[in-house]
Formats: sequence, structure tokens, C-alpha cells
Amino acid sequence: MAERVLVTGGAGYIGSILCEHLLDAGFEVLALDNLMYGQQSLNHLCAHPKFDFVRGDVRDEQLMRRVVAGADVIIPLAALVGADACQADPWLARQVNLEAIRLLMRLRSSRQLVIYPNTNSGYGTTTGQIYCTEETPLRPISLYGQTKVQGEQEVLAHPNTIALRLATVFGMSPRMRLDLLVNHFVFAAVSGGQLCIFEKDFKRNYVHVRDVADCMIHCIRHAETMSGRPYNLGLDQANLSKAELAAKIKQYVPNFYYHFAEVGSDPDRRNYIVSNQRLRQAGFEARRSLDEGIQELIKGYRMLPRLAWKNSPEVKAA
Repeated sequence: MAERVLVTGGAGYIGSILCEHLLDAGFEVLALDNLMYGQQSLNHLCAHPKFDFVRGDVRDEQLMRRVVAGADVIIPLAALVGADACQADPWLARQVNLEAIRLLMRLRSSRQLVIYPNTNSGYGTTTGQIYCTEETPLRPISLYGQTKVQGEQEVLAHPNTIALRLATVFGMSPRMRLDLLVNHFVFAAVSGGQLCIFEKDFKRNYVHVRDVADCMIHCIRHAETMSGRPYNLGLDQANLSKAELAAKIKQYVPNFYYHFAEVGSDPDRRNYIVSNQRLRQAGFEARRSLDEGIQELIKGYRMLPRLAWKNSPEVKAA
């Protein structure tokens, strides 16, 4: 079994959970991150003898050459994530999301396994009635989706590689993100108690952040049979519309008030349901439910500090 794992973006939302799971599974972990958000999400791992950290940029060829050389497995999580973030700085998005992946693939050898995280928002807008499989054409709409899909194509053009097309991730993490749909909806429910929802019938698939970490470990352990292909990673029972998600959250937050109005639009125009059958056939199935995640988030949000300059609740839109 491979022993040394390099995780770029290791201090991020998924990375800080993944590093923890990898260490628990017995791997050596080197996390690389530029800490652009000032996060301290890996502090709790520093006492572990198999954990190490390098502060740096995935675009730095000299640095990447050094850290890649010592790895058996590389999981490139470093990215400018989300349509809005990429649109705000298109040059940086292309450099980090795509050119850094090209650099990585040039530096790694074929003996090194690469597990690449894509987004299933690459499927774009569909009817929301037909299941997207890995054979469904990728038609990304936003720059974010386009750079991630191009990154997947770059990775899968090489041997000993696996791509995971992630559903919308949810759950608590040491580096929390409130912009992800489930996390955002639950936060709106427990903080302000109000939410204005647009595109209420648009459907998405969801997956818990810890299931993402567990799946990546499964890929490492079954790389011989899984390599060379993309896999959808999500919960089959969680292909829900925004309206259905809000109703589910209201079961746990009875005072949650939401209404529907066309006051915005999703830059990725995400409206799809996803089949995770290929991954299930490869031996992995996400197991943490939306209900468990909602209850987890409700507990976690009790620990978040009051947002700066905010004295009263406000109506939000999503």
C-alpha cells in the first residue's frame, strides 16, 4: 500500500478533514497550502508524527518539484473554488485551477497515483429528470466549472489517475465554508431564521465532507482497478431540489421561514440528478445522510462567533 500522501490545499474545507482521515488510516501526510484565508485548520494535527506541513504556492515549480518527489499519492485540492471567486479573478482561477494541474502532471511520474477532485456542476443545466452518469457530456457554464473540467481532462490523459466528480459537499470542517448550499441553508435557518430561495426546483446531489475523505482513501487502496476513469461521488438518496432541501431543514428548525422568488440565478445553472452507480460498483458508497449532516451543522453553528458588524438577522437569498 502506498504510504506517503501529498495533499495540496490541505488546510482547506475538504483538505483539513482529509488529512485527519489519512493519518487515522495510517498514511504519512504532507499538506501544502498558502493559507490565503489565514486559517489554522491543521493545528490539531501537528502533534502527529506522520504529519508535516509546507507553506507555499502550487504554482511554484521549484517547491512543487521538491514536494512531489517524495509522494506516493498526490491529491490536488488547491483551487480557487466557486463561480463567484473565479469570476472575480479569472487570471488567478486559470493559473491555480488549470496551469498548476498541468505543472503537477509534468512533474509527477507514472508510479505516483493522482486523485483529482472535479465538481459535478460540470454537467451544467439539464432537465433535472434524467440521471447524469460519467458518460453524460460535460457542459460547464462558469469559468470555475470550465477550469475544473479541463483539469480533469489533463489528469485522466495520464496513467495511474482517478477523477472524482463531487456532489455539493456539506458538513462541519475546521476550515468551515458557509457558501456551500446545505451549509448556507442551515446557517440561514439557525442564525436569521429566514431565506429567500430562487430557482427552487433546480436539483442537485449532495455528499458529506467526511464521505469525500473516505472515498479518497478507498481510491488509494483500490487504485489498480479504479484508475483511468472518473466517478460521480454523492448520495443517491439526496438528489433534491432547493425547495425539498429547505423543507428537510425545517424539520429540524421549525421556526425556519423561507419563501420563493426569482431574485437571482446560479452562475453554474446547476440543475441535475446524478447516478453514483459506477462508484458503488467499485466498492464505495457514501453513508452519511443529509439528516445527519443537518443535525451536525446545527450543533456546529452554536460554536461559530457572531459575524463581524452584524447585530441583527437579515433576509438572505440563495
